[in-house]
Amino acid sequence: MSDEASDICIENLNLGIQMKKVEEIRKELAAIELNAKKLEPTAELLSNWTESTLSFAKEFLKLLPESPVFVKNDESESFFSDEVLPEQGLPIDVLLRNLKKYVIDPGLNPASGGHLGYIPGGGLYSAALGDYLAAVTNKYAGIFFAGSGAVRMENFLLRWMAGLFGYPENAAGHLSSGGSIANLTAIVTARDAKNIGSRDIPRSAIYHTNQVHHCIDKAIRIAGLAEAPRRIIKMDTHFRMDSDHLRSCIEKDISMGIQPFLIVSSVGSTDTGAIDPLAEIAEIAKNSGAWFHVDAAYGGFFSLLDEFKASFSGIELSDSIVIDPHKGLFLPYGIGAVIVRDGAALHRSHQYQANYMQDALSKNDEWSPAELSPELTKHFRGLRMWISLKLFGLEPFRAALREKILLTRYFYEGIRNWSDFETGPYPDLSVVIYRFRSGIDDNAKNLKLAERIRNSGKVFISTTSIENTVWLRLAVLSFRTHREAIDILLEELRTKARNL
Repeated sequence: MSDEASDICIENLNLGIQMKKVEEIRKELAAIELNAKKLEPTAELLSNWTESTLSFAKEFLKLLPESPVFVKNDESESFFSDEVLPEQGLPIDVLLRNLKKYVIDPGLNPASGGHLGYIPGGGLYSAALGDYLAAVTNKYAGIFFAGSGAVRMENFLLRWMAGLFGYPENAAGHLSSGGSIANLTAIVTARDAKNIGSRDIPRSAIYHTNQVHHCIDKAIRIAGLAEAPRRIIKMDTHFRMDSDHLRSCIEKDISMGIQPFLIVSSVGSTDTGAIDPLAEIAEIAKNSGAWFHVDAAYGGFFSLLDEFKASFSGIELSDSIVIDPHKGLFLPYGIGAVIVRDGAALHRSHQYQANYMQDALSKNDEWSPAELSPELTKHFRGLRMWISLKLFGLEPFRAALREKILLTRYFYEGIRNWSDFETGPYPDLSVVIYRFRSGIDDNAKNLKLAERIRNSGKVFISTTSIENTVWLRLAVLSFRTHREAIDILLEELRTKARNL
């Protein structure tokens, strides 16, 4: 047999083997395809799941006004310790029943208008519709090439927020999972914009008060800046940053050859909701060359109210801002925002290169979120915000924010003259600190009072410690919180304080 004929025989043999393998794969595919297709439910099953879930949600909202705000009993540990994932699916009614008993009912109910303890996430129903549509369509909002409309929607929302603070057109931002990632993104951008390398860190100072949110400390460490000098700036009697002390610290650092790097101020500080003197801080930052960052995660959207224009004066001069729509716009947890005055600086810190993404890197008129944040894959968060603002318009949001301010002042005026209570400073926003006082073991008594009020299930309050003094804390920001909840809290405080 010639070499050519031999080659043909070998080729035919290989082809036969290949065809046999293909046929075997086809048979295996046919055997498993039906099971795989179960992940695409039938129209009947889809209808059943949807109707059951919708009914569950409607019942939750119907019972919400009478539901406990806090449930101490928790059987979830025993349930989930014995939990197994089944090979065959379970009926949705069983799952919803377990969801309610072991997940929804125990602990704090943040959807309740009686949640007055921490800054609550809102939970607008319209936002749930946006999330549902985002999940069903599975639109990828991370890269313009894959979802130009989604990216344009989110960038539109970011430009609107930038405009609230007087930022220029070249500002850019990102819709993050919350304030923590947003603050981290801003601090990394500041580090790079100021060219802070490893050798520069020990002589690049960071300035903030001890009322700054704890995620700032976390972000500083994650950003590799733990060895940077930290200056804790004093506060005035309203817990606002003392700009004179800030100026003094910076002048001292410069005289010692330490470069002012980052100033972090608050619009709505952690414990008391204070607004730092932004205009004064902006001037100090400009003169010293420091990056001026504003954490307005809680308080930023109060800028929608005309009465706060003066309090926000100077924020337009900052280099970066963090603001949380899941706070001041009452959206569900999981949507924050960072906005940087110089959008190019944000891009320089977070741009990426990948060969397999070469198709997606085509030029366009919009930056992609993946180029402006630590995230690549991300949820289409902007849809929940866009659909809510469009369905309601801005007027109800302004009214709700104004209501929260008035409710806070109503509480403050209601308790300030009680002989056995003392209050902190007049509230800048919608947070008040106050405490029971008897002169004997007051810290323990305030902790006990807070626990008794929480265990009643009527309203939920929190505590904090400032300079070793325990304070009770009122935080009003749920769109469902109205005067009735404040009256209940005042009554609970009066009744339970007597029993201390």
